[in-house]
Amino acid sequence: MRMILTKGLAPRVALAVTLVVGSVVLVSAPQPAFTTRDKAYYADEKLVNFVRPGLVVTITSAEILTDGTIRTKFKLADPRGLGLDREGITTPGPVTISFICAYIPKGQTQYVSYTTRVQTSPITNVAATQAAGQNNGTFDRIGDGEYQYTFSIKAPATIDRTTTHTIGAYASRNLTEFDLGIDRDDATFNFVPDGSRVTLVRDVIRTGTCNQCHDPLALHGGSRRSMELCVLCHTPQTVDPDTGNTADMPVMIHKIHMGADLPSVRAGGKYVIIGNQQSVHDYSTVGFPADVRVSGTTRVGRNCVICHQQGPAGPNQATQATNYLKANRAACGACHDNVKFQTGENHVDLPQFTDNQCTTCHVPQEEYDFDASIMGAHLVPRFSSQLPGTVLELVRVDDGAAGKRPTVTFRVKDKSGRPIPLNQMNSLALVLAGPTSDYASYVSEDPRAAGGTGDGTYFWTMAASIPANAKGSYSIGISGYRNVTLLEGTRRQTVVRDAGVNKVIHFSVDGSPVAQRRTVVSLAKCNTCHYSLDLHGSNRNQIEFCVFCHNPNQDDRSRRPAAQMPAQTVDFRHMIHRIHTGEENDREYTVYGFGNTPHDYTEVRFPGDRRNCDKCHVNGSQLLPLRENLLPVSNPRGWLNPTLPEAAACLGCHTGRAAASHALANTTTLGESCSACHGQGYQFDVNRVHAR
Repeated sequence: MRMILTKGLAPRVALAVTLVVGSVVLVSAPQPAFTTRDKAYYADEKLVNFVRPGLVVTITSAEILTDGTIRTKFKLADPRGLGLDREGITTPGPVTISFICAYIPKGQTQYVSYTTRVQTSPITNVAATQAAGQNNGTFDRIGDGEYQYTFSIKAPATIDRTTTHTIGAYASRNLTEFDLGIDRDDATFNFVPDGSRVTLVRDVIRTGTCNQCHDPLALHGGSRRSMELCVLCHTPQTVDPDTGNTADMPVMIHKIHMGADLPSVRAGGKYVIIGNQQSVHDYSTVGFPADVRVSGTTRVGRNCVICHQQGPAGPNQATQATNYLKANRAACGACHDNVKFQTGENHVDLPQFTDNQCTTCHVPQEEYDFDASIMGAHLVPRFSSQLPGTVLELVRVDDGAAGKRPTVTFRVKDKSGRPIPLNQMNSLALVLAGPTSDYASYVSEDPRAAGGTGDGTYFWTMAASIPANAKGSYSIGISGYRNVTLLEGTRRQTVVRDAGVNKVIHFSVDGSPVAQRRTVVSLAKCNTCHYSLDLHGSNRNQIEFCVFCHNPNQDDRSRRPAAQMPAQTVDFRHMIHRIHTGEENDREYTVYGFGNTPHDYTEVRFPGDRRNCDKCHVNGSQLLPLRENLLPVSNPRGWLNPTLPEAAACLGCHTGRAAASHALANTTTLGESCSACHGQGYQFDVNRVHAR
């Protein structure tokens, strides 16, 4: 596929190609590895060879002269390592770059920036000095893509030349005239002005950890992309004068991720930061995906290790990853923002004027779960070491033929292998669904009256029969939990739902080879954000089981009040896309669940880039055409009802009327024609239109 150049670009590109051909260095350089997510992957080869999309910023040295002059050397290059012209004259695309210089004062752990700005609030008339970048110094070209930048400010005469100093740079390369977007990168360089070795840095959370959800971290216009850079400005030094809120990283990030479950927000307040050009950033609706709410109670914020990653050394293993185990008022008070340390309110009436005594009570870990230690206080109950565990197993299905009632052999034991009597289970379900080509219906039965052998093995003949006209393969899944009382007799006594991992077994109903249901997404990919996905009261935790009920024919009519009809589809492909589209939906998406409770997903704030289909999908399952014989989706509240399979997926993200009209216009009595344009290798290939 070749890109058609506009008439206005042709002379420039023709001249550029001539220059490219004459460059031995360029011709011999290796091609960067563009992926299907990059616009350059689909662009004309000659254009790509000329433009050399991409941006790599490298800081090579830094120094602070005796008079306080701060200067740094840096290189701008494309992914091949070839130098770029900062002004975009001899190489395509001007590069805008800014710099920060900050240091860690002796005895402290956070930066103080030399580069600052004064921000005066038009709301409060309060002025605040904030850490900031600058680009109004002097640029000197010293080589191909190599420059020296001299800061417009000088370090103070009181500079401590024995402490860690860091230069940060963030840059963007504008290639929009070539329809190749804007490339961005940032970099940092640590040094000690007296020339000694750097022994102290701030390394609490790695960028790779953030990018498990954020895909990638890209803030302040997209050019700030690393935690190493962010911590240079987001320190106690920087305060929002409009709201009085600090932009200190440990406080701000905890509060953002706590979001809707901050005590102050649950009491009716808001958590807002007002940023550049008075842009309002309201984080009061943020929900942390790694620890969800149950029955309205707060669970968000307990799973510290999703960000503070420990374990074997690796790219996401920060050297100060255990900082969260050191209690202090700023970080702890960020989430627990109803605690008033000066008075002791909501702190067992114990005032705390300094951080000196925090670790007296809040040690890293004690002997018992749910105590006042950091690990105990933040323990998600279902991960308690005191739980005996519930282990579910499907052994086999007998009489699993069309028209018959299948008999299921299953086991229920604890994690030590001891059998669990079924009368101790608070919930247990065997679910029959089929066919696996595309689940059309399901039947759920409670097998707690099943007979057994005494070793945890049980037998249940289902009341429901497999349809007499059934073809292909069907599936049976199992779910269940028991409520376990922990720390019984103590003031910390708590009842925890000890749920088993869902299991699924497939079987043929007509003698044909057993065929599993198609795999579209991966639980492991879900858990990069959700940590350990569990829904419906921890009772549903495997995607291959979720799709039994969340099938094309299923909606919420059994839970939705009559006054709120028509019903909403809960088909998995449409529902998951709608949920993750969240606040970017063109119209509301509310599903009524257990207890006739409404769940409004139009405030969900997806932290990643929804154009990255591979973030969730596996095996190219987002690509068209989809497999044949998929069912249409019953969609009473949708633009199209029923919605055909390909449109059901796409209209989950593209939720406007125009997109639905487009899908309708490309549907005939023969079916959907989506793949004629959006099929693999075509002009509007799914991957191509989602490239960035």
